Amino acid sequence: MSYVNRSFFTFLLLIFFTLFFFSFSDAFQDLGSSSFQGVIKWESNNRRIVAETVEGNASLILAAKNTYRRDPINHFNRYTGGWNISDTHYWASVAFTAAPFFIIAAVWFVIFGLTLIGTCLYFCCCRKAPYGYSRICYALSLILLVLFTVAAIIGCIFLYTGQGKFHASTTTTLRYVVVQANFTVENLNNVSRYLDEAKNIGVGQLRLPENLQNKINDIQTKMNTASNMLDDKTQENSRRIRHVLDLVRLALIILAAVMLLLAFVGFLLSIFGVQCLVYTLVIAGWLLVTLTFILCGVFLVLHNVVSDTCISMNQWVQNPTAHTALDDILPCVDNATAQETLTRSKEVTNQLVDMVNLVLGTIANTNVPPNTPPPIYFNQSGPLVPNLCKPFNSNFTDRTCVSGEVDFNNATQVWKSYTCQAKKVSGNEICTTTGRLTPTIYSQMSSAESVGFALYHYTPFLVNLQDCTFVRTTFNDFSVNYCPGLRKYTQWIYVGLVLVSAAVMFSLIFWVIYARERRHRVYTKQYDAAHH
Repeated sequence: MSYVNRSFFTFLLLIFFTLFFFSFSDAFQDLGSSSFQGVIKWESNNRRIVAETVEGNASLILAAKNTYRRDPINHFNRYTGGWNISDTHYWASVAFTAAPFFIIAAVWFVIFGLTLIGTCLYFCCCRKAPYGYSRICYALSLILLVLFTVAAIIGCIFLYTGQGKFHASTTTTLRYVVVQANFTVENLNNVSRYLDEAKNIGVGQLRLPENLQNKINDIQTKMNTASNMLDDKTQENSRRIRHVLDLVRLALIILAAVMLLLAFVGFLLSIFGVQCLVYTLVIAGWLLVTLTFILCGVFLVLHNVVSDTCISMNQWVQNPTAHTALDDILPCVDNATAQETLTRSKEVTNQLVDMVNLVLGTIANTNVPPNTPPPIYFNQSGPLVPNLCKPFNSNFTDRTCVSGEVDFNNATQVWKSYTCQAKKVSGNEICTTTGRLTPTIYSQMSSAESVGFALYHYTPFLVNLQDCTFVRTTFNDFSVNYCPGLRKYTQWIYVGLVLVSAAVMFSLIFWVIYARERRHRVYTKQYDAAHH
């Protein structure tokens, strides 16, 4: 290789080794720090920062410390809005953390491109220098070429494995969030359905009061709105996130395969001295390395966003009633709607129990004279039917059942033994055996008990809905069970991308150096053999 080319390639090698060393070391140093210029530190002891508290409501800035970064679209001032995927300033500030990789990509593209152009012009327009051969340069270039090729292969394997683990982890995480949201929507719909059934329940001649039925209609409208909003928001975000994850996975798989093929084929062509094809691959590799450095920056942005999200969820769990940007992922049901739903559910449950007990007290358990016209008299006889336990007091606090009452768990089984066999007389049922309940009244009481039990069963869910426990549980599980895996696998991909980028970048340089050294070596041996 000529002196000019040796010096130029050595100078180029030193430049990019220096650039790579400082950028790579800074990035890994930031893996353990919260600096705005690199990867965020994932610590569980981050505490929330409340920006302002208004009476009756709190505004919470999520991950304020970790998102305190330079904002390039705001004159490079510090961004103070916290985690918020709906804010362009948040995205600009987190994108700025990847600026070193974008700069390296630009510098590599320009300098190596100019080097290729200058090399072509030199050999086309200038006299070629006599061939020279250095055993040290030849051996060193071969060793470095092998090392960087092996590093590129390892990086590709690391990248492919990391993306597989990351995609599986994120898919599982996303499925979990969707299942939690669907569970809430399904329960809301069930409560609405049971409230609707309660409007049609009748025991004897008794029905729910008209004003309570109107309240049920009002709360059903609000519940349907809340469940539809939760379902639409979750499904929309799920589709968007899944689409992004699929694109990221496809891009990483293609990149890993192409870079692996490029490194292996380039190595073989250099070893066998196919110089023309080596130069062709160098041009392709020049563009691919540029793209890979850009992807390093893009995935660093993704890594930081995921990190911010996990920190934000952990902080929100500590203050779940605050309105935050996390409402864009999994919103809480409006507190007023949840509270009214809980109140109406308890009220309807009590009213259904009152209807049953009123029929028992005024008709079934009363010894009505035989001359009393049906349906008051139906030849009721035998032991008294126990009342149904009312689960709530008048102020809707929990009530303890008293002796002689039956609860929702066994009421229908107990009442069945008090049911008589009856026959139809003038359209009314008259008992022909001992018992204080006709089959029709028993069926009506069972329906009322069943709906009351269902609404009572959903009381804990509605309580959790009121204080947003279901979202807090989801985010807490996400932070504890899923964030560690996401942290590990995003770092795998990040390290793999950096390793592939650097290894292929230096491989390109040594493809050219080794191919030329090999050619000079062959020519020198032929020249020496011809002159001896």
